[in-house]
Amino acid sequence: MTRYICNPLPLPYRYQVKHCGENDVRMFREAADPTLIRFKDMFYMFVSMSGGFWYSKDLYEWTFKETPELPNYDYAPDVHEVNGRVIFSASRGDKPCTFYASGDPLIEPFAEVASPFVFWDPALFQDDDGRVYFYWGCGNEHPLWGVEMNADTFGPLGEKVAVMKAQHDIHGWERIGENNQNPHDHPYIEGAFVNKVNGKYYLQYSAPGTEFNVYANGVYVADTPLGPFEYQKHNPFSSRPGGFITAAGHGSTVQDFDGNWWHIASMRISVNEIFERRLGLFPCDFDADGVKHCNQHFADYPYALPKGKRGDMGRTAPEWNLLSYGKKATASSYQAGYELDKGTNEDICTWWAADRGDLSPWYQLDLGRVYKVHAVQVNFADHVLTPPSDWDANPQSVVYGRRIYNDSGELSFLLEGSANGDEWITLKDTRHAAQDNPHDLIVQREAADFRYIRISHISHAVDGAVAISGLRVFGAGNGMPPAKVKAVEAKRSDEGMDVSLSWPPIDGADGYNVRYGIAADKLYNSWQLFGKNELNLSFLSKGTEYYIAVDGFNENGVTAGEILKV
Repeated sequence: MTRYICNPLPLPYRYQVKHCGENDVRMFREAADPTLIRFKDMFYMFVSMSGGFWYSKDLYEWTFKETPELPNYDYAPDVHEVNGRVIFSASRGDKPCTFYASGDPLIEPFAEVASPFVFWDPALFQDDDGRVYFYWGCGNEHPLWGVEMNADTFGPLGEKVAVMKAQHDIHGWERIGENNQNPHDHPYIEGAFVNKVNGKYYLQYSAPGTEFNVYANGVYVADTPLGPFEYQKHNPFSSRPGGFITAAGHGSTVQDFDGNWWHIASMRISVNEIFERRLGLFPCDFDADGVKHCNQHFADYPYALPKGKRGDMGRTAPEWNLLSYGKKATASSYQAGYELDKGTNEDICTWWAADRGDLSPWYQLDLGRVYKVHAVQVNFADHVLTPPSDWDANPQSVVYGRRIYNDSGELSFLLEGSANGDEWITLKDTRHAAQDNPHDLIVQREAADFRYIRISHISHAVDGAVAISGLRVFGAGNGMPPAKVKAVEAKRSDEGMDVSLSWPPIDGADGYNVRYGIAADKLYNSWQLFGKNELNLSFLSKGTEYYIAVDGFNENGVTAGEILKV
């Protein structure tokens, strides 16, 4: 059976509580800054503030393992294989950071091996010749650093060197703010990670800030591990500024057992707290010219994991279309400001919330007609949660937060589909086998004819109202894709980092996917819009020519637009 992934990844994201000021205590799920590596016959994934790691044989089914021997509540954990061992480190603020080692993380606890110096956002890398290098840095005033390390003691060899720095006066996507609209402040540059491919060293980094939709990963390339590094013309190589869930920064890149490259990154919600984040996994590759890039067109729609070596990575349309956008919803109740349409507006940062006194909450979609439904993604939101009374028993929680509700069985529901509203078919029932998965993808073995999708019997262990940020339905529409977008007007700004795009709206289009890149055959980046026919594309670099296409889409498919040169 073909296996499908839909971002954000369906993981039991762990709750945190955080003291954000006097009488301001916030509770939220958090997972970010992922380091994903392949070690022996397994993938290992370490993420911030999770108290352990996930492991998988296939990037599809993940199992969690706690690591009490490690600093469980540190940010930006890094793991790399060095001389047959997995080496762990993480950011510890202004405290000296420790390296830990394990010969097999599933059976051998990590043990301390060195404590060399203070660093933020670490990244180890061992070259083919056995030499080890270390990269680090996180802030809006300093560059990222690199140094050669002793492979046994993990102490620095020689002096550190600056490997890259922010250039937000040249690179539009590095400018801070939502949609890069605060250009005068300095961006946060962080999240180093290095791959060696065909003799070239690819140093990736993140900017401008984790709470923004434009949070992305860029890359520099060099012939030696410590540079000099040159900015890749195609940048950022990972971004997701529009769509249901946005941002694709601070992550890592790994090759699977079949030779396929993958990039995993941090995606943002940032409503309950700016560090309210999720994880996204994206196909990645290096083209014939050595350009590192991801395919993030329709990046939060379901996509199939390849069976063996991946074929063409250049798809610009999803396999299944979105059927639920803007469709009519009914529910057992709702709160002011969290009305029913918030569950179908394709924005994870807004949600429908049931009344707190609603003891039997349910939410139902009417798709308007019968469709071939292939999959449903259920996205639960955390709405005004109340932390447990003993949340601050751990003084560390005042600064970094504390994980609670460790066990599974916190979230249960009944998901059903119907063609007529009278006879219902169960799609998933977790009432007697509860799970903790706030972003669940339910795929049909065979497409079913449904007009109505209903979720009910919802319960969770957290003290807060039931809320859904997206009940998303995917399948085949019954009509035609929209007509081709024509007469696109493009005006580039004087400094060259923005281009204002507009076009006549297309009847029947739910939205538009603006693809762009450094060549007509390298439209690797995109910005997905719903209900808008204009965009200030703010990701450009000064002095670089760009090619742009505006594709229209609806529940029936995608129509590619003509490519224009800017």
